[in-house]
Amino acid sequence: MPLSESPAVRLAGVDFTSRPTRRKPITVALGTLAQGVVRLERVDEHAAFDGFAAWLQAPGPWVGGFDFPFGLPRELVESLGWPREWLPLMRHYAGLSRETIRDTFAAFCAARPPGGKFAHRACDGPAGSSPSMKWVNPPVAFMMHAGVPLLIEAGVHLPGLHAGDPARVALEAYPGLLARELIGMRSYKNDAAAKQTPERLIARKDLVDALEQGRTRLGLRLRASHAQRDTLVADASGDRLDAVLCLLQAGWAATQPRLGLPERVDPIEGWIVSA
Repeated sequence: MPLSESPAVRLAGVDFTSRPTRRKPITVALGTLAQGVVRLERVDEHAAFDGFAAWLQAPGPWVGGFDFPFGLPRELVESLGWPREWLPLMRHYAGLSRETIRDTFAAFCAARPPGGKFAHRACDGPAGSSPSMKWVNPPVAFMMHAGVPLLIEAGVHLPGLHAGDPARVALEAYPGLLARELIGMRSYKNDAAAKQTPERLIARKDLVDALEQGRTRLGLRLRASHAQRDTLVADASGDRLDAVLCLLQAGWAATQPRLGLPERVDPIEGWIVSA
């Protein structure tokens, strides 16, 4: 039974960073889903991992969409001879330093032909996402290295990968997937002040308009206050808007059988919700 058949589903959308600071925090959008409307309640910021880890312990039921990879490409894992079960694999991965991860992945890529340097997960194509082994621009491999151990420690449920508290459900989300559906390939964010252009501001406004009007295949509408809306548009980094995009993806999952996951998901790769 989809979770959305309960009166109101509590949701979270998480824009994650592997090095949180006060200037670049982990951003968490919180809201509820009822009758096809995702109501944005507030956006929290965590400048350190401990605050975020404490939030993960928040009692359920809730469904969260997290913008970092939950798994590695099977091709990569088998090539490196790493554990082929998810929990031992993630514990092995978490035990490596970032330098070791970078050097190991760089050596893997160097041995492969041009155009096929990276190994990909099955969900990368449908989602249009970066390979989860990428260590720069964006460093999603380091985001996974920092984020997945926090999910394991918190005891949340990762469908298809790791059993945990069924009242606290964590799903891998990707805001770029939903953003491209609504505004195409237009850029809407940049952390560098020199690249925070009027064109990107207009793109954020158009993106929020489309979310509020429900112009997505997810079949949901965003409801936010005028002040919340202004804050989403004004945040040139896009972190708050990305968290809200993940919130909508979590809301869609809550309306679907099996939380929107395919019948067959590789148990070490995982899947990006709504891909």
